[in-house]
Amino acid sequence: MKTLVVLTFALLGCGRISAQTEFLKPDGLSPANGYSHVAVARPGRLVFVAGQVANNREGKLVGKGDLKAQTVQVFENLKTALASAGASFDDVVKIGWYVKEFKPEYLPTLREVRNRYVNSAKSPTSTLVGVQSLFQDDYLIEVEAVAVVPEKRPAQKKADRH
Repeated sequence: MKTLVVLTFALLGCGRISAQTEFLKPDGLSPANGYSHVAVARPGRLVFVAGQVANNREGKLVGKGDLKAQTVQVFENLKTALASAGASFDDVVKIGWYVKEFKPEYLPTLREVRNRYVNSAKSPTSTLVGVQSLFQDDYLIEVEAVAVVPEKRPAQKKADRH
């Protein structure tokens, strides 16, 4: 019960502590290609981004029938959503993918786009689910994210900034 109270206290923003996230690829689990098996987040500000689809700012679908174009738009939407909360892909600890009628040959395309955005040195945890359909027929992918944002960011060198 004590743990629940402390966790609730931290999640509600009382007693905030700078977030530190450790990404783990434990021995004994299969190699993680482009993701971490575990993310351990120390209390900070949690940001939950709803599933994003390939709509542009006007609400129009980008890339009808083109998985790569839709994935790029989805990640641009995630980037915008994260920024609105003071977060970036460096803060993302979990990505959830929903891909319409998923086939293994889609993986190189999905990984290529993802790798343009996420920090490969701290790859977030990830779950990919193949689904029969999304909310409308022409949508091929939806991606959601969870980020942990530290209250005070460590100083970055100019070369480290994106």
